[in-house]
Amino acid sequence: GTHEVERNLSLIAEFGSQKLVKPALFPSEKDFAKIDEYRTDNYYCLAPASVWFTKQLPAEKWVELIGTIDPSSTIYILGAPNDKELGDAIIEDSHHSGAINLAGKLSLLQSAALMKTAKRSFVNDSGPLHLASSVNANVTAFFCSTIPEFGFGPLSNDSEIKQVEGLDCRPCGIPGHKACPK
Repeated sequence: GTHEVERNLSLIAEFGSQKLVKPALFPSEKDFAKIDEYRTDNYYCLAPASVWFTKQLPAEKWVELIGTIDPSSTIYILGAPNDKELGDAIIEDSHHSGAINLAGKLSLLQSAALMKTAKRSFVNDSGPLHLASSVNANVTAFFCSTIPEFGFGPLSNDSEIKQVEGLDCRPCGIPGHKACPK
């Protein structure tokens, strides 16, 4: 939230920045029309994948998260076409009857449009985090191998950060790694 934005600004102030400018995306009417069939009063978006494996919250944690969400709600899994298998496995293990895998079915702007009106979006420290920020979506961001102090945390008004605790090797680098170095 606001505290996170202020902390990010203090990190870049030494380089001459006077203010932090939030990113903004503007999905078109066509983008909103494409996702209109998915929008309800009670849905959540989850983006469980990342290009960098060590930035991904483990699949069993996504299943655990789904178990805490109202069973009458709809859960949309977002991601690229190659994230479909992960989404399918998470849905199968969660046994949530209202979970739908949209990985590979929406463009980036359509995904952002869907996140915009979700009750909450849950993301890793990855591209969907920035999509959520760009439309001011309610978002919870999971930081595994990286840290928000690198300056890439959520910028939405209603944002929350959850971090992996107790790893002495964290952070292992700005982008993360394909596999855990240890």
